[in-house]
Amino acid sequence: MIKRAIIVSGPTIEPIDPVRYISNRSSGKTGYFLSQEGLKRDIDEIIFVTGPSRFTPVGVTVVSVETALQMQAAIDDYFEDADVLIMAAAVSDYRIAEYRPQKIKKGQDRLVLELEKNPDILLGLGKKKKESQVLVGYAAETHDIFFYGQQKFDGKNLDLLVLNEISPANPAFDVDENQVYFFTKNGYRQILKMKKQDISALIWDEIFAIIEAKKDR
Repeated sequence: MIKRAIIVSGPTIEPIDPVRYISNRSSGKTGYFLSQEGLKRDIDEIIFVTGPSRFTPVGVTVVSVETALQMQAAIDDYFEDADVLIMAAAVSDYRIAEYRPQKIKKGQDRLVLELEKNPDILLGLGKKKKESQVLVGYAAETHDIFFYGQQKFDGKNLDLLVLNEISPANPAFDVDENQVYFFTKNGYRQILKMKKQDISALIWDEIFAIIEAKKDR
């Protein structure tokens, strides 16, 4: 039985000034469907940590954040006692090195923004996770997908990696259907294009199977 599951969803936004920010194309649909499917399972508590998104579930504990650093802090508040964490969020890799407290006025023809790297939240969780915990990561790749997928699965100490292959035929972001690959310690397998809520059900099936396998070790 799962006592606490954390689902991390949506994009993060990194402010440039009070008006502008950098972000990504994540809609939060995947995390939303994962939470809805999770509510059907034998889970006592679902913590839903989300960046800005119009897809906010009911029936779970919602923790709203904006930046990658805020998302990391929110996860750290709950991770120690979690049985499962699903990192379905699209975290900004970089943030603005120097936030401008006043709006940057239009002037010069070119504007250079200096960025600094955000912490790799999933990598940090993989380093401190307990053997009994199940850690699920997501990846979005456009090329050499199996190389990068295996690299992320191994390097971040994951139990399951859900890999999105981004292409014109499979845009992945803000769509209702998707094609993915599941990476586990037994290799990878393709999940043919289907509705995201159906993929969410398969992910939870995989998580429960991993939990049972850990019990037998």
